[in-house]
Amino acid sequence: MKILFKDFIVVNEEGHNILSVVVDGDTITFVGKEAPADDYDEVLDGHNKMLTPGFVNTHTHTPMTLLRSYADGYPLSVWLFEKIFPIEDKMTAEDIKRGAYLAALEMIASGTTLFNDMYSFMDEVANVVIDSGLKANLSRGLMFLGDESGISNDFRLAENITLYENYHNAADGRIRVDFAPHAVYTCPPKYIEKICETAAKYDTGMHIHLSETVKENADLWEKYKKTPTEYMRDLGVFNFRTTAAHCVHLTEGDMDILREYNVYVAHNPTSNLKLGSGIANISKMKEKKINVTIGTDGASSNNNLNILEEIHIASILTNGATQNPEALSSKDVFLMATKRGAEALGFSDTGSIEAGMKADLVVFDIDKPHFYPRHSMLSNLLYSAQASDIERVYVNGKLLYKGGEYLTLDYEKIIYNANKSAKALFL
Repeated sequence: MKILFKDFIVVNEEGHNILSVVVDGDTITFVGKEAPADDYDEVLDGHNKMLTPGFVNTHTHTPMTLLRSYADGYPLSVWLFEKIFPIEDKMTAEDIKRGAYLAALEMIASGTTLFNDMYSFMDEVANVVIDSGLKANLSRGLMFLGDESGISNDFRLAENITLYENYHNAADGRIRVDFAPHAVYTCPPKYIEKICETAAKYDTGMHIHLSETVKENADLWEKYKKTPTEYMRDLGVFNFRTTAAHCVHLTEGDMDILREYNVYVAHNPTSNLKLGSGIANISKMKEKKINVTIGTDGASSNNNLNILEEIHIASILTNGATQNPEALSSKDVFLMATKRGAEALGFSDTGSIEAGMKADLVVFDIDKPHFYPRHSMLSNLLYSAQASDIERVYVNGKLLYKGGEYLTLDYEKIIYNANKSAKALFL
């Protein structure tokens, strides 16, 4: 199918221009002032419409939508070990599937086209990705708290291997699979070494949590006299393409390590604020040329998956924390949420509107009070746009969402099933 987006306000990291964009099949083939004459299957009028790349959520746990509004008001260590882990132990494969479908609804409606997910029963999440039309990098969350003699037979690592073998590059390349050593407090050294040994066989990447809290750092220092960053580096994790979520409590030495190994940081400002974990020093990371991206974390610690809200908070938080309105520019934040996020997840062909890139696109209806005046549409996108402004969402040129309707998912069925699972979990 060949589509012409005619005279749209096209936004990129440099600002906006009125341009026409041609999509042929799954690929953008033209971006410019005058589109070539052709027999288009569909021509869309860009009057009062804004076109952006699809947004990238570089850290989440989609099935945790079932735990939304549960266990507010706890610090991470209590929230995770006393509230979340016990409920997660009760979750079945069916629950995981239902939570992931609910997440897909929320992500599509707020413009996410690619996400990075770490959880259990990830084959169920992979099938949700296939059905929904989204793109994802998926990992089985890897934790080992038992006797180290059992590491070689760990079922979680075996599940991650099976996930890779069954789904890596599946759905016409919409799915990639990485490995996910959860965190320093859930992964002993020998376990991480085993994960690295396995990941090397498959030439893939890593998805981790890193220095989320002061307690995480202090506990590891007491045990190993290392920071979490030093610990992960010394065990070989950073020898792989790595996305490190949070990175709230990094030393300057830690930042130098992340830059040396080209580790991508997934900044999760809302989750860090809600759990009282702190504020990541994104300004210093920028100064050190570390690649920073944006994630929502799970819906139990956010409590939503609205990437536009996360972009807005990321845009203003660093400037406020540093008392410097130039600490994080509009260009910085736009790249964090698009092209740089895609690169972090191993997708080099999405995240920008240019010829040759995949047609992962979001159309906004900008005939709304909060889009006037239009001095800078990049500014309006980052500081003013709402999920309710989104009119269409495309992935690989396929229309997933139009005028509030889901074209690949059954909204009523998903809501019913998610509520059914959530009620059963808390009986």
